[in-house]
This record gives sequence, C-alpha cells and structure tokens, in this order.
Amino acid sequence: MTTPSNTKKVPVRLEDGTQIYVEAEQIPGGRQDVDDGIPSFEEVSSALESIVKSVAKPINAAMPTKASVEFGLEIEVKEGHLIAALVRSSGTANLKITLEWERQKKDET
Repeated sequence: MTTPSNTKKVPVRLEDGTQIYVEAEQIPGGRQDVDDGIPSFEEVSSALESIVKSVAKPINAAMPTKASVEFGLEIEVKEGHLIAALVRSSGTANLKITLEWERQKKDET
C-alpha cells in the first residue's frame, strides 16, 4: 500500500506513555518536520471526546431504544501538532447515526 507524498507515519505518545504510530496528513503551509519530538495524542483524544459528547446529547434527548454512531477521523499534522479532522475541505463529513425505537406491546404497559 502506498501513501500520498503529503502523508507520513508519525510516532505519537498516548497519555499512559505508550508510543504508537499514526498515519497523518501534512496540512499545506504547515511545518514539514514533525521529527523535533514525539507529539502527544491528547489533542486528538480531546477532539474525539468533544465529538462524542456533542453527538450523544441529542441522541440521549431522542431516547431511542438502541443507537449506533460511526465516524472516521483523519489525523493531520499542523505546526508539529496532531489535529483530528472530521470534515474535509470538500465539506463532506463521514458520520453515520442509526437510531431505533421498539414499541412496547400493550400487555407490557
């Protein structure tokens, strides 16, 4: 599998100190080198937490019997920091939400 020239595998440190590699896209105009240190995954984790909370609030308000959410994040490098991108520059987002409600049978009420 080949990766685009603006994509690079970047070592990242998780909160517990574990080092992983993520494939990150270099944002045009951003700093090209990310080798000055190992960036933290904390900014991506914070973005993920905020997205989950923002999506969960209206789902919980709708009170479905069952809910599932799928989304994809792209990891980008900007000025040596990792950024989670849900919406691409084209304006399209990768977000799928499925909600289900089950009706109670009359003898269950």
